[in-house]
Amino acid sequence: MAVPDAFHITPHKIGDVRGNFYESFRHDRLAEEIGRPVPLVQVNYSVSRKSTLRGLHGTLLPPGQAKVVCVVRGAILDIVVDVRLGSPTFGAHEANWMSAESGDSVFVSEGLVHGFLALTDDTCVSYLCSTEFVPGTQVDIDPLDAELDLPWQLSETPLMSAKDSRAVSVATARRTGLLPRYEDCLAHYAALRGT
Repeated sequence: MAVPDAFHITPHKIGDVRGNFYESFRHDRLAEEIGRPVPLVQVNYSVSRKSTLRGLHGTLLPPGQAKVVCVVRGAILDIVVDVRLGSPTFGAHEANWMSAESGDSVFVSEGLVHGFLALTDDTCVSYLCSTEFVPGTQVDIDPLDAELDLPWQLSETPLMSAKDSRAVSVATARRTGLLPRYEDCLAHYAALRGT
């Protein structure tokens, strides 16, 4: 993807008259592709009405949290943003249209932030997480921050939680020390590789 350390995963589907079958997640294949293992310890789901905007969410490093995000019902516009201080792609983003029918997933490394816009009512998104939720470690960045200029393509005012509506700009997050350093993220990835 345009954001290093984020990956778009497209499954190989096996179809017949009944429908299709595919592997949504394979630990060994993901580790092979990204060059390190990803321990998964928590699974979360969100269910959203059409035009719900969730994010941008990340986790302080440490502890950090990687995610495999997929749609199990409905469709979303999914966006990953690089907010790692010192990254050569700081501020870069990638947007992907994802649906339950496609079976596509996105892997989001520690240090990146992620959000999505629900495109259908009753959209259900699954998050496979590398760490358990730790209160006080969430990083919330304003998804409508003009500095990021993300392509949400909004046709109406999005539905947002009070927490997401109060999220800080990337400039404020930088100034207040909420953003991870790129070199710390690389060291974290290396530690997970065992190198």
